[in-house]
Amino acid sequence: QVQFVESGGGLVQPGGSLRLSCALSGITFRLYTMNWYRQAPGKQREVVATISNGMGVSTNYADSVKGRFTISRDNAKSTVYLQMNSLKPEDTAVYYCDARDISHGYTGRGIQVTVSS
Repeated sequence: QVQFVESGGGLVQPGGSLRLSCALSGITFRLYTMNWYRQAPGKQREVVATISNGMGVSTNYADSVKGRFTISRDNAKSTVYLQMNSLKPEDTAVYYCDARDISHGYTGRGIQVTVSS
């Protein structure tokens, strides 16, 4: 059974930073491409960042977060991170951790991030 432990969300002021963590069990973590999605109220879910499997040498970001967000992974800890800097109110959303390989996909329950003064 795949289990997610997501942490690091909360309320932060504009311009602030947060670091999301997502620890997985029940899969061979290093074999999975990892994604962070987000969904804001009334909006479609969007991919925020992606990191390739293995050593994670390839990353991709949504244009809206390029230069502010960084995705990384620690295969020894089966954990993926999303460092979020210079946060804006429009970053407010539920953020989801997602694991994909060629035939399987698993998504966590999500964690709330609110950017507000």
